[in-house]
Amino acid sequence: MRNLFQFLFRFRGALVFGLLEVVSLYLFVTNNSYQRAAFFNSANKYAGIVLDRRTQIADYFQLAEMNQQLAVENAALRQQLFPEDSSRREADSVALPPARTDSLRRIRYQRPANKPDTLLLGLQPLPARDRSYPLIPARVINNMLRNVDNYLTLNVGSAQGVNPGMGVVAANGVVGRVKVVSEHYATVTSLLHSKTSVASKIKRDGTFGTIRWLGDDPTHVALDNVLRETELVKGDTIVTSGYNAVFPEGIFIGTIDSFVKEPDKNFWTIRVRLAVNFANLTYVYVVTSRPKIERDTIEARTGIKPEGGARP
Repeated sequence: MRNLFQFLFRFRGALVFGLLEVVSLYLFVTNNSYQRAAFFNSANKYAGIVLDRRTQIADYFQLAEMNQQLAVENAALRQQLFPEDSSRREADSVALPPARTDSLRRIRYQRPANKPDTLLLGLQPLPARDRSYPLIPARVINNMLRNVDNYLTLNVGSAQGVNPGMGVVAANGVVGRVKVVSEHYATVTSLLHSKTSVASKIKRDGTFGTIRWLGDDPTHVALDNVLRETELVKGDTIVTSGYNAVFPEGIFIGTIDSFVKEPDKNFWTIRVRLAVNFANLTYVYVVTSRPKIERDTIEARTGIKPEGGARP
């Protein structure tokens, strides 16, 4: 305390001068409209710069959280782009209550003017529109490219609703299929895997085929089972066909880069350039298909082999 008093006593002249300067500047600014406006404009400018810098620093440390929020929003928006399994169903007629004059109380049917909210199948109402493919956002935390059988690791698992067999897509197109799941992580069999195949079609004319990786170039895959009678065009868009219920119909896979008609084969040899760049894959979406279990069960009973997906 003694040292403080000695400091104040030694610099009393400078301290008094500074105090008087502050008081005079305050009186000068508050009693002159022009100087007051100029002062506050300048103060707001520099305060805004300081606040902007502070916000930038705070945002930098919140990038992970912001990216996760954006991924969730993108998942919700991207889900709206998928054609629903039942979106093309239209009822020829809808059930109406029996007429009051009908003593037999028979159910009447009438052709609707617009697509109804529900369809009648066996007197059971079914939703005409059902979000069959909700999306779960995820981040790629490990990615393999150099092997014949390549996998991805995601930071989501059973706690987030991920199960084996679910499809995985990115913003640009198909990525792969979930293979193994723990509580908080999942491994994915990517398109760059020798046992991965995806039911697909040529968007221009609807010709069906199967996508598989040849094991060499991570930017290209092969499109199999396309008959030689099919007319192909370089640059044709290849999308998912929706045949295996893992992926919604119409998800972008890639474009035809080249095609050759082999003399001893009945099918084209087609190379497709992938839309997804697996070398810089960061954020993906896990596609949860609600009708898949029921569909797999009924197809297994009839001996139908699923088209596409990861083969055992």
